[in-house]
Amino acid sequence: MAWSPSVTVAAVIRDRDRYLMVEERPDGHAVINQPAGHLEFGETLLEAVGREVLEETTRVFTPQGLVGVYQWTLPGSERTYLRFCFVGEVGDPLRGHSLDPDITTTHWLTAEQIRCGSLPPRSPLVLRCLHDAENLTPRALDCLHALT
Repeated sequence: MAWSPSVTVAAVIRDRDRYLMVEERPDGHAVINQPAGHLEFGETLLEAVGREVLEETTRVFTPQGLVGVYQWTLPGSERTYLRFCFVGEVGDPLRGHSLDPDITTTHWLTAEQIRCGSLPPRSPLVLRCLHDAENLTPRALDCLHALT
């Protein structure tokens, strides 16, 4: 079988001095992450990040820019992730929607709480995306192209 990376999307969502984070338990231990998940067949990156944010926060996401593209290999494995990280805004939670079963809850946390809080980040991608969203100018979304 040929090796291929897992393509994922993530959203850095800021409201004043707080970031919308999700709490999940991928291996039974609580961690925090940006709303994030895998690109599904037939989706564009923007469709995927919108779907993931809605599933994990019950909020509609409006992407405003691309923070960056990140490559990370899980230590001790051949599992590599390519993460496309976006910045944008969300509205209020939508009535009638529930959180994805993999998500325990959501939190609005300061950058300091994310970096030094009681919940560890799911992967190094969480802190790197946060850092870049705070310090870099996002790229325009017109740099993305989905050819069919």
